Amino acid sequence: MKWYADRPNRFARQVIADGLAAAWVAFWVWFALGARDAVLTVRAPGDGLVSAGSSMHDSFDHAAGKAGDVPFVGGALKDALGKGSDAGSTLVDVGNTEIQAVETIALWLAVALIAIPLAFLLITWLPLRLRYARKAGAARALRDAGRRDLLALHALNNLSLAQLARFDGDPLEGWRRGDEEVLAKLASHQLAAVGVRG
Repeated sequence: MKWYADRPNRFARQVIADGLAAAWVAFWVWFALGARDAVLTVRAPGDGLVSAGSSMHDSFDHAAGKAGDVPFVGGALKDALGKGSDAGSTLVDVGNTEIQAVETIALWLAVALIAIPLAFLLITWLPLRLRYARKAGAARALRDAGRRDLLALHALNNLSLAQLARFDGDPLEGWRRGDEEVLAKLASHQLAAVGVRG
């Protein structure tokens, strides 16, 4: 396969197109990461719940431990304060659930914002580049093998009626006879059409 043309104009257009494709991917990756970071700021309330719940759990747990030493009512007081400790644990669980949901949304949003434009690029730009690479590679291989007759035949199939009318003499008859001048002209036309040097 041959990825780039030998002819400067076509080569420049291909390099610009490839640069634009790379810029397209870089832009969407940058945009997706920015969107992910923006969504992750929504997790602040979840962080607050985890922090408050941990603090509440620790405080009630510490108080319940001290309350157990109080004579007569220590057991009942410890049980009551233990419920506060459980409430703190519940707050931590709720906060963690919210954080996990926000992180999941942020991840899949970033994946979608990268995958959709990338899929568009792979459907539009990549097939064109692959088709060119195969066509130019085959033309170069025929040129290198000295198969001007096949290149000329392909040119005959692809010339427009206006191009055939401008041709000196009958190109088909020249191809049939193996006229070197006609074969060279047609082969050069075909190689130029795919941007390969003759």
